[in-house]
Amino acid sequence: MLKAFVEGTTMAVRRMVYVDRFGPVLIINHAICFIVFLVMYVITLSGNLLLIIVVRINPKLQTPMYFFLSNLSIIDISFSSTIVPKILINTVVIDRSISLLGCAMQMYFHLALGATECVILAVMAYDRFAAICRPLHYYTIMNKTFCAGLAAGAWSMCFMNSAVHVVLTFQLPYCKSHHVNHFFCEMPPFFRLSCRDTLRNEIAMYISAGIIAMCSFWLTLISYIRIISTILKIRSTQGRHKAFSTCASHLTVVALYYGTIMFVYLRPRSVYSAETDKTVSILYTAVAPMLNPIIYSMRNKDVKNTVKRAHKK
Repeated sequence: MLKAFVEGTTMAVRRMVYVDRFGPVLIINHAICFIVFLVMYVITLSGNLLLIIVVRINPKLQTPMYFFLSNLSIIDISFSSTIVPKILINTVVIDRSISLLGCAMQMYFHLALGATECVILAVMAYDRFAAICRPLHYYTIMNKTFCAGLAAGAWSMCFMNSAVHVVLTFQLPYCKSHHVNHFFCEMPPFFRLSCRDTLRNEIAMYISAGIIAMCSFWLTLISYIRIISTILKIRSTQGRHKAFSTCASHLTVVALYYGTIMFVYLRPRSVYSAETDKTVSILYTAVAPMLNPIIYSMRNKDVKNTVKRAHKK
């Protein structure tokens, strides 16, 4: 059955709206969806590319914090580009099919980049902890070798983890349907199409998500608890307000990203909802990559001054 499925079919990913139900309103709905996703994608690309360029041209920004921010920008560009262009195409074309190989590649990069972002966010939180709580030893702790090792370890570990899950997912026999009730190829919707019990696959997914997402989340949370406790000791009211403002912005992005990821991948099968998953998935695949450069960097005076100087030149 799996062999026939691979050789003779394609996997269709449903759109937001259905051609046979909305009649004349369909064109308006498609146009709105297309414009919204296109605007988010353009902002994601421009914001993250601008951050990468600014870090490259300003020697003052050659620090561990901006090294990890550049990694995050590369992840966000790649993460969004893996999903959003296909959504844009599916919004305006009748044929919404995707080859099985294309679906596997989309799932692979989506899983790998999503997990890498979890780890990088945790590493960035640790970097801020070292900078605020251990300022005298910051450059000793966060030396170039250590930073490069953290980044390389995050990328390699998450890409290997993704390969294992994709192989396990596409070894399942699919005989219920060839239509994925989702905007893109993701593991939970695929499990619902298999005619075999997917408990082992789901346990493997829970273990992986628990190790990567939960460990990263707790490291981030502990780092920020230590940071906040240190900030409370600052005597200057203005200094405390500025530090809290920065932490609040960072924690907003962390909560949005980790919350949606854990909701999709750590939720029991008994409460699965296709429509809810589709909505939540947009938050971490399109919205979070758009907000990251704005919240993490564009409010930074060094970044804004570099952009102004480059514009004048």
